[in-house]
Amino acid sequence: MFLLWPLLFLHVSAQSRTLFDDRQNQPTKEGSVRLVGALASSGRVEVYHDGQWGSVCDDGWDLVEAQVVCRQMGFPGAISAIPGGTYGEGSGPIWLDDMKCKGSESSLSDCSFKGWAVTDCTHKEDAGVVCEAGKYITSNRQYSVDNSLGLSDDLGLLFDRGDGCDFSIKVQDLSEEAELTFCVHRLILMIYPELNLTNESRNLSVNVSQTCHSHVSAFLRYFYTRQIEVSITSAQCVHQLAFIFGVKKLMEDVGRVFTLLIPQDTTFQTQVSMYEYAVRTGDFVLQENVLQYLSWNGEFLLSSPVWSSVSFHMMDALLQRSDLIVKDEALLLKALERWIQDKGDEINSEQQVSLLNHIRFLLIPVDELYEIQFSSSALHQNHEKLYLTGLLKGFQFNALPFSKFRNKMDNMNEYLPRIYTRDEWSVLINVTTLKYPNHGQYNRIKTFSTPAHTSALYREQKVQWRAQVFLNAQECSNNGISCRSFPVARFLAVGNQNRYANSIRFSNRLILSCKNENNVFHVQDFKTDMAVISANGSMSMPNPCPDDYSFIFVVRPEFI
Repeated sequence: MFLLWPLLFLHVSAQSRTLFDDRQNQPTKEGSVRLVGALASSGRVEVYHDGQWGSVCDDGWDLVEAQVVCRQMGFPGAISAIPGGTYGEGSGPIWLDDMKCKGSESSLSDCSFKGWAVTDCTHKEDAGVVCEAGKYITSNRQYSVDNSLGLSDDLGLLFDRGDGCDFSIKVQDLSEEAELTFCVHRLILMIYPELNLTNESRNLSVNVSQTCHSHVSAFLRYFYTRQIEVSITSAQCVHQLAFIFGVKKLMEDVGRVFTLLIPQDTTFQTQVSMYEYAVRTGDFVLQENVLQYLSWNGEFLLSSPVWSSVSFHMMDALLQRSDLIVKDEALLLKALERWIQDKGDEINSEQQVSLLNHIRFLLIPVDELYEIQFSSSALHQNHEKLYLTGLLKGFQFNALPFSKFRNKMDNMNEYLPRIYTRDEWSVLINVTTLKYPNHGQYNRIKTFSTPAHTSALYREQKVQWRAQVFLNAQECSNNGISCRSFPVARFLAVGNQNRYANSIRFSNRLILSCKNENNVFHVQDFKTDMAVISANGSMSMPNPCPDDYSFIFVVRPEFI
C-alpha cells in the first residue's frame, strides 16, 4: 500500500482535466423552506416544490412541526408554532396540509402529510413559526481524523485541482431533484473494493440527504489524503457517506468522534438525531453513548422542547436505565404521561402499557404515591388496573420489610433507585474556578442529612453526611488523606451509617455539571468514600467547562 500511493500520484498527475461542482448558481432545491415576515427568524412558512413557493395549512400544525422547520433553516429550534393568518396570506399554492412530524426529520417535506397540493384549506390558514435566533451549539470545534501515515499533501492538491480526473460521482438527494457532480480519479477509488469498480467504470451515482451535500467534497478528498476534519455539524453526514461508500475505517473513527461531540448541543436535538441514526445503522456503541448522556441529563431533557419528539424505542430504552438522573420517580411518571398525551394516536395502548411498566412505583415518595390514585388524567383512567397494581406494590414496599417480598418480585430493578436529585437526597457544591484552588475552600464543605432509605419505614431514621471537594495537596493533607491528582471529592457518612450495614447499601454518586448550564458530563461512584476526578481529561464525556463546574453529591440507598 505504501509503495502504491506514489505510483498513483505519478500516473494521474500526467493527465489534465478539471474538477467541477454544480453548487455554483444552483437553483432553489426541492423541499427548501423559507419564512416570509419582517424578521429572518419568524414568519409565514413557505415550501419550494415543483418550481414554485407555496404555503402550509395550519391543520395539525404544532411545535413539533415548527421545530423541524427551524432546524432545517439552521436555527437552534422553535419558540412557537403560529396559527394561520398571523403573518399574512400567501398567494401561491398551498402545498402541505395535515402535517404530522415526528420531530427527527431533517426537512419539513420528510414529514407525513396529505400529499402535494392536496388540501381543503384557504390562505387564511397559512401557518407560521417563531424560531430561536441564538446559537444552540456551544462549540463547533473541529476534530481531526488522520490516517495519512505520511502520505504526500500533493494528493490533496491533486483533488483540489482535478488534474487528470477520469471518473464522475453524481450525488443526488432523495427526491432526485438536486444533484452535485464531482470529477475524481478512478484508480484511486479502485483502492476501495467495497465500491465494486472495474477498469471500465466511468461514473457512480449515490443518494444522500440534501443536508449532507455540503460535506461531500471534504469526504471525497479523504480518499486522497486519508485526512478529514469533523465537527458536530458534519459528523453524522461524514459517517453516513462512509457507510454508503463502505469506508469502514473512517466509520469507526467518526464513531469515536461522536462521543466527543455529544455534549456540544444543549438542546439535545443533535443527540436525539444521533441516536435515531445509530439505530438505523446498527451502531450499538453510539446508541449506548447517546443514551448514557441523555440519561445523565434526564432532568433537563424532561423539560426541553425535544422531549415530545423522542421516539417510542428511545423512550423505552431510557426508562429502563438506573443511571437516569431525575428529581424523583414521580416527576418521571408525570413527564411520561405528558409525552404519551403529546404523541396521541401515534402510541397505541399496548405501547403505553409497556412504557408505564418501566415506572418504579416502589420508589415514588409515599405522599405522592397516595395522590396518584386521585389523578383525573385520561391515561390513569385508561390504565387504571396497571396504576392500582403499581400503587399497591408501592404501599407494600413502604410498609413491609424488604425481606418479606423480595423473593416474590418479578423485576428486581423495580426497587433499585435511579439517581434522584431532589433536595432531600442531594447537595450541591459550586467551585468558583479551578484556576484558583485556594479561593473559597471553606465553601467546599457541606453537611446534610437524609432518611436512611426512601421507604416510609426509614424516613424518620436519619443519616448524616459530609461532602467535601479538595483542589490541592494541602487541603487533602489537612484532612488526613493523600491525593495525587485533583479535584478530589469525599463523601462521608458521619456517625450512624453502620447501624444499617446488614440491610442497606449506600451506592452514592457524584455528578459533575457545568455551572449555570444544562449539561451533566460526568457521573461516577465513590470508592471507600472517595471519587478522584482525573486531571488528564479521561472523563466519560468531554468536559465542556473545564475551569468552572459544580459537584452534586447524591445519596442512593439500596436494600441488600
